[in-house]
Amino acid sequence: MRLGLNLGYQTAWSTPFDHLALAQEADRLGYSVVWAAEAYGSDSPSMLAWIAGQTERIDVGSAVMQIPARTPAMTAMTAATIDTLSGGRFRLGLGVSGPQVSEGWHGVRFAKPLARTREYVDIVKLAVARKEVAYDGEHYTLPLPDGPGKALRLGFHPPRDHIPIYLAAVGPKNLELAGEIADGWLAVFYSPEFAEEHLASVRAGRAAAGKELAGFDVVPSVPVVVGDDIATCAELVRWYAALYVGGMGSRKQNFYNQLATRMGYGDAAREVQDLYLAKRQRDAAAAVPMEFIDRTSLLGPKERIAERMREYAAAGVTTLSVSLFVADRDSGVQTLRTVAEALELSGVGE
Repeated sequence: MRLGLNLGYQTAWSTPFDHLALAQEADRLGYSVVWAAEAYGSDSPSMLAWIAGQTERIDVGSAVMQIPARTPAMTAMTAATIDTLSGGRFRLGLGVSGPQVSEGWHGVRFAKPLARTREYVDIVKLAVARKEVAYDGEHYTLPLPDGPGKALRLGFHPPRDHIPIYLAAVGPKNLELAGEIADGWLAVFYSPEFAEEHLASVRAGRAAAGKELAGFDVVPSVPVVVGDDIATCAELVRWYAALYVGGMGSRKQNFYNQLATRMGYGDAAREVQDLYLAKRQRDAAAAVPMEFIDRTSLLGPKERIAERMREYAAAGVTTLSVSLFVADRDSGVQTLRTVAEALELSGVGE
């Protein structure tokens, strides 16, 4: 199992320079990849290109680049460019986002996300491989049939003709799709105790493509808080869990709430959502079960984190990407070091 760092996106309490310092420390410590996110604020490609130019060995990955935000050809151009700038260190993580962001921010209908993703990935792969991009799908037709457009190919030679593609997937059908068409899966709220259900869907997708699970990168983003008291550590993660389970989406369509329900926390998930949507965020956070937080996070002293890492590795994780729940840059650097020490202690690192 390898380590990754998930920086998320820029917030009111972070700066690009904080994220750069953390990425550089992860590079020095031997982490395999640093990921950047986007929602409706900072974008991931800009951050990753900036970080790539100021690091040496660590891969840079989008977690994610939003499918509704860019045409597939533009995504291929961006991916090939960052791969070139970084010397072949880019990983392309893709996701459809959710209905509120897709339709409210990008003005793109959310309907049929699986079919759109399949076609999108097809076109990205064609373009990155410098093949002529001609495509006749339900959602994308290139070139347009009734105008002067012509089938084109990427206008320069990137270092690789295949850039690793990852899908951010939550539901079973999306997990199957990731297994079938992608090189890896970007997971959230990944619990070793419930991993087999998710991996079964991934395996089904791999089988449909005539492949096995071996070689497929399972990459959960896992909150980490180092400290002696587990409950105190969990408090820092509680608000994040409440936001996703309770408020990331509408009452009818919240993928994270549905995930928590499939994991056996249906009653708590409904309560958290009811409280969050009633603007009682503090009460919603308090309603998130401690067990749910502990099973989907790395909490406690180094020795406990190491033991938990063994469980993640046994549950199929190949790249454990940590999200730092820390107060400042110095605390983040120290946490990165503790996590690296915990991996060495665990004995499951590569």
